[in-house]
Amino acid sequence: MNSIDISTIKAVAFDIDGTLYRAWKLNVRMSFYFLCHGVFFLKYGLVRNIMHKTAATPDFIKIQSEHMAKKLKCTPEEAEEQLNTVIYKGLEKYFKRIKPCKGSIELIKKLKEAGYKIALLSDFPPEQKGDIWGIKDICDVVLSSEEAGALKPDSTPFIALAKQLDLEPEQILYVGNNHKYDIVGSKNVGMKAAWLILPHSGWFGKKSKIADITFWRYKQLYKLFFESSDK
Repeated sequence: MNSIDISTIKAVAFDIDGTLYRAWKLNVRMSFYFLCHGVFFLKYGLVRNIMHKTAATPDFIKIQSEHMAKKLKCTPEEAEEQLNTVIYKGLEKYFKRIKPCKGSIELIKKLKEAGYKIALLSDFPPEQKGDIWGIKDICDVVLSSEEAGALKPDSTPFIALAKQLDLEPEQILYVGNNHKYDIVGSKNVGMKAAWLILPHSGWFGKKSKIADITFWRYKQLYKLFFESSDK
């Protein structure tokens, strides 16, 4: 695992999907749901690819619905309703029994107790995950990139995150699992970045060339912040 100067960090921000829980666990749980709505998910994936490349706009939801309407051959209003039904509301139940990554919630609570600001930044509405395993109320900022007007890796949601934390980007460590969106996006605005990879990738020595930290177990981050103080 790489390393950083912890003394420069004032806040730790986390992506949610695939970072606080392993994505494969959700995929297993929703496999039948995905099959039932397979065509819709395929078209939604194409639209999200477009939105990842779309400049920041206060009309994010409207523009996404317009793109989806073209794929579904319906009105934007009908497309927005289907997005709410299938994606935003339809997926909520699948998060209720998903367990977070081992040590992730404990680390966040420990960081908060130690005086670090805590934030969540997700490409999907955080409220979709309920109380986010009990940490939502201790977070200083909870932000959806859709709310900010652009999906990662656009700089807009990362800058909005730093502004709401009232910190400079370089004082924030951003933790994410998607290298293209989380790591590149956060590094582009000057944040420190920690890349969560799968265990087998870590065992074989996989590392990011731009992330400050590459890790595969949350206890590695715990040691980075607290090992010396726990001794």
